[in-house]
Amino acid sequence: MGDSFLARVISPQVESAYQKVVKPYEGLLGVVVGLAAIDAAIHLITVDRRSNIIEIPVSLGLAIAASWLGSRWFKQIFDIYILDAAINSGRKLNSEFLILAKLLANLLIVVLAIVIFAETHKINIFGLVASLGIGGLAVAFAAQKTLEQLLGGIVIYLDRPFVVDDYIGLPDGTFGRVESIGLRSTKIRTSGKGTLVIVPNSSLTQVNIENFTGAGKVMALIYLNFYQKIQDEERALIRQVILDSTEDIFGIDSRNTDVTFRDFTNSLGSKTQAQVTFFILSSSEVSMELRRQLLNLASENIKDKLKEYGIAFNIEEPTIYVDSPITI
Repeated sequence: MGDSFLARVISPQVESAYQKVVKPYEGLLGVVVGLAAIDAAIHLITVDRRSNIIEIPVSLGLAIAASWLGSRWFKQIFDIYILDAAINSGRKLNSEFLILAKLLANLLIVVLAIVIFAETHKINIFGLVASLGIGGLAVAFAAQKTLEQLLGGIVIYLDRPFVVDDYIGLPDGTFGRVESIGLRSTKIRTSGKGTLVIVPNSSLTQVNIENFTGAGKVMALIYLNFYQKIQDEERALIRQVILDSTEDIFGIDSRNTDVTFRDFTNSLGSKTQAQVTFFILSSSEVSMELRRQLLNLASENIKDKLKEYGIAFNIEEPTIYVDSPITI
């Protein structure tokens, strides 16, 4: 009775959003609610200063759990809704910008948790940061070069112009394989000589870097199984829909997208299978994972558009990925 009443009151959209975003983290949500209830009870019941011994760890645990929950929720919303809206917007998608947006959003969640915790416990966090900043200026002047290298390492980590084992070339003629990326410097094993070149990270952020390994591609194979034999006119339409669904996705080389059809006959009659070959440009592990998500969304976009034309089919799982590196 209660379930049927809720089904009538709650819209399908709200129910779908709950199942996708909230349900996977119900356990963590229960922890946050429980800690919030305990923290509120401590404030209402006790007035003794000794209660801070219990209240502070509880509040700290609440702040950590709430920020973690917020981060997980944002990731779900980002992957399910924001990426979907971005791919359907018809604009070029910069995967590195989307990664930076996720990073900044998670950072904002952590900062908000720290500020709220400090304000509720009467900690002058802004004064503390200011006092640390004054003292930090003296340290910054004394270790300017070291800080530049450290900041360069952070920039390389965020921007990912190369990763370990990539072959890169520098304007001074250095060419070789990246052996390690440290906080202050990057080690490159030169090709031919085999010597080890140690380059400060601050220098790498100010020069043009040619990433030869980044020219590699990952070939993605998707199979569309149609329930009947597809005629030539429909094949041309299907090929055009597939090309249109991926040409605006940054990171997918739409010029090399290929669609081939194969007819076969079984006990149920004649049918057609289409093999769709995509080439995903690889630049880093993180952006590759994001581009694979975009390819999955493109597959759904293909499915929706073909259904509008009354073309029934199913996508064979899983998608096959084949590395296609270049020769150095």
